[in-house]
Amino acid sequence: MQKITPFLWFNDNAEEAMNFYISIFKNSKVLNVTRYGEAGPGANGTVMTATFQLDGQEFVALNGGPHFKFTEAISFVVYCETQEEVDEFWEKLSEGGEKSRCGWLKDKYGLSWQIVPTILPEMLRDPDPQKSKRVMEAMLKMKKIDIGGLTRAYDQQ
Repeated sequence: MQKITPFLWFNDNAEEAMNFYISIFKNSKVLNVTRYGEAGPGANGTVMTATFQLDGQEFVALNGGPHFKFTEAISFVVYCETQEEVDEFWEKLSEGGEKSRCGWLKDKYGLSWQIVPTILPEMLRDPDPQKSKRVMEAMLKMKKIDIGGLTRAYDQQ
């Protein structure tokens, strides 16, 4: 068992969300599903919790009802090595959701994600403040992060 596990509160579509996420991330699987019994509070036989892994990271999803919603105050960062990987996660996770700025999006369940190429934090930590400034300025103009655009800004092209 993982020491710290994100616990996600859904209204009534935890299993659907779990299956959506598993379809996107490689090396992902359902670990277990617990259903409500006669004592409730959910309908007998419906999913109470679903535990799953996304690329080795464990999550728990709860069908807890409409009391709480996701906000941008919590998001999951997906680090990507290539532009193809950025493009794939950006398109799949935002399907039915909302694309925002600087690599942020909300999926169709309202959960926020950041799709970040691994080169971005490296460029932002560059000891040359002008390089990191140009990269930051370029990123602030983007919705989906474009590695080519970051590289051109970094190299001042």
